[in-house]
Amino acid sequence: MPAMSTPRIIVFSRTTGYRHDSIPDGIAALRDLGGAHGFGVTATEDPAEFAAALPGCRLAVFLSTSGTVLDEAGREALRAHQAAGGGFVGVHAAAATEYDWPWYGELIGARFDRHPELQPGTVRVEDRGHPATVHLGDSWRLTDEWYDFESNPRDTVRVLARADGSSYRDGRMGADHPLVWCHENTGGRSFYTALGHTSECYTDPVFRAHLAGGLLWAAGHPG
Repeated sequence: MPAMSTPRIIVFSRTTGYRHDSIPDGIAALRDLGGAHGFGVTATEDPAEFAAALPGCRLAVFLSTSGTVLDEAGREALRAHQAAGGGFVGVHAAAATEYDWPWYGELIGARFDRHPELQPGTVRVEDRGHPATVHLGDSWRLTDEWYDFESNPRDTVRVLARADGSSYRDGRMGADHPLVWCHENTGGRSFYTALGHTSECYTDPVFRAHLAGGLLWAAGHPG
C-alpha cells in the first residue's frame, strides 16, 4: 500500500439483515483505538463511499455488517485492496455477510450459521503470540453470542482462540470451535473475531485491547 503520513481505516457497518444495536458503540471504540494508535478513521454505510475511499486506506473494517452490503464496485475495491496488501478486520456479524460471494467467504474464513441465546461463556486462548491475544490468559470469560459457523476454518486459518462449548448452553460445533482467527490467504492480512455483540464490550478494556491487537496485526504489525 502507498506510504501515508496518517494511515487510514474505513469502518463499514451497513446491514441488510439483522442490525446490532451495538454498532454505534463499536464505531466509537474504533475511532478511539484509531486515534490512540495513529490512524485516521472514517465510518460509512454507503457502498459508493466505501469503494471510493478504500484505495487510500490501510485497513477495511466490517463491523457487524449483515446480508448483501456491497455493490459490484465495492466488491472490486475490496478485492483490489487485499491484492495490494491491504488489511481487513471482520467483527462479529461480518461473518453473516455476502453469502452469495465466494471470495468473501475466503476472506472472512467461515460463514455464520446460528447462535444460542446471549449468555456468559468462556473463550479458550490457543495462541498468545498475536497482538489480539497477547494480553489474555489461557481463558477469557465474557457474555456474548457464541456463533456457530457453517464450517470449521481451522485447516485454512491460524486459530487464535476457540469457544469452550461446555461453558454455555446450546452450542453445536463440538469441542473444536474456532472463534478468533487470522490468515493471509487473499493477499493482505485478514483478522476475524466472532465476539462483539453487546454494547458493553466496546467499553471493556480487555475487549478493546483484543480489537486493537487485531487492527494492528492486520495493518502490518508483527505477531
